Amino acid sequence: MGDERRHYEVVVVGGGPAGCSAGVFTARYGLDTVVFDRGNSSLRRCAYLENYLGFPAGIEIDAFYELMRAHLAEAGCERLAEMVESVTREDGAFVVETQEGRTVTADRVVAAARYDGSYLRPMDEDRMTTTTEHLGETREQFDPDYADADGRTPIDGLYVAAPAGEMNAQAILSAGHGARVARNLIADARREAGYPDELADYWDWVRPEAERAEEWASRDRWREWFDDRVPDDHPLDGDELAALREAEVDRRLDAYVPDDEIDRRAERGYDRLLERIPDDRIEAYLRDRTAAGDADAADD
Repeated sequence: MGDERRHYEVVVVGGGPAGCSAGVFTARYGLDTVVFDRGNSSLRRCAYLENYLGFPAGIEIDAFYELMRAHLAEAGCERLAEMVESVTREDGAFVVETQEGRTVTADRVVAAARYDGSYLRPMDEDRMTTTTEHLGETREQFDPDYADADGRTPIDGLYVAAPAGEMNAQAILSAGHGARVARNLIADARREAGYPDELADYWDWVRPEAERAEEWASRDRWREWFDDRVPDDHPLDGDELAALREAEVDRRLDAYVPDDEIDRRAERGYDRLLERIPDDRIEAYLRDRTAAGDADAADD
């Protein structure tokens, strides 16, 4: 690896629910994102995950991790199985070093390692750490209140999705908080790119094309919508603002999906899930369904 420094727009430290959720959101928006995923995981201490919405009978922990990592890849997010040793600042960028000897730089960093924030101490040790009493011993740990409720910290460009106290108490809460932090990061990135506050927030969702009113099929109508939200004292010149407007119009129009594309995405969604189900479980399920159908036919 030597002295080569790959630059990312976003580095996420931690590959659990909070980190993977953050990585999916930032990568889907189009920010070049990497998740460093090697370290102590609280979820790995769970025998079986039974309360994560969408899995009616629960899901095995290893299978859940495989699905999270597959989602990262689907979103275009890189994942590296390396332990982050330190995060510092240099010439306005974050410098992230791993135990394996890799060094990368980033515009923004999301801390998402619940059990260890020591790698952040070079940034602001006096305010990041707190002491606690445990079994008669005084311990120093990362302060879960260092970041605000939105994940922002006193250091511009540094966000914390974990440790975040009660927000990491359950896997589904942690994933939700990771998404919230990522959305705030995206809003900040949009402001930095020149979007006014009225247009900074971003929602990652699609709607059926049939729900779009005819007037909103027009680029000119969306341009009007955009211009109505730009303050008179906006600092960008006309060409820069026009480029932002066209990019936003593209995003708004792409958020409406025709029926055939919805069907294609649905089929791909099922296929990606099936890839993670062991063949013997699929075969057993089909046998049981066939046997149940034969029994019903015999009863008739």
